[in-house]
Amino acid sequence: MNRAPVIVHPPSTGGRRVTLYGQDLGRARRTGDVAAFLRRAGFPMSTFVWDDTGVFEWREGGPEIWSMP
Repeated sequence: MNRAPVIVHPPSTGGRRVTLYGQDLGRARRTGDVAAFLRRAGFPMSTFVWDDTGVFEWREGGPEIWSMP
């Protein structure tokens, strides 16, 4: 099974850590932050489909979850 290149890690203090192919891109507080990180990293997508499991793996909550329970 291939792993999605973008991992949005579980919510924690300060947002959710975002990695691209294992490289830490930063902490996001919303989907706009994830998109900005990926664009800066040169990720080849102009439009992001947040539920595309071939691209994104959302751990402990999807794109609507940004804070700890």
